[in-house]
Amino acid sequence: MENMIELEECPCCRGAGMIAHEGGWNVQVVCVDCGSCTAYVEYDTEEEKLEAERTVARLWNMGKVVKSNPGE
Repeated sequence: MENMIELEECPCCRGAGMIAHEGGWNVQVVCVDCGSCTAYVEYDTEEEKLEAERTVARLWNMGKVVKSNPGE
């Protein structure tokens, strides 16, 4: 439980955010409802992975997200 990371609601639609890893080398937070997301952060080790998760959570919770509108 010490590694629990809290995510606020999506700053765009108030949906749920999810920490998503891709390829075992980067992580970002993605809204499961509207698809808004943070920039991804790369990592190499397990220690860097946890810090990367904390970084994207911090970005998400501050509202630093990218949202594409339909047709973009």
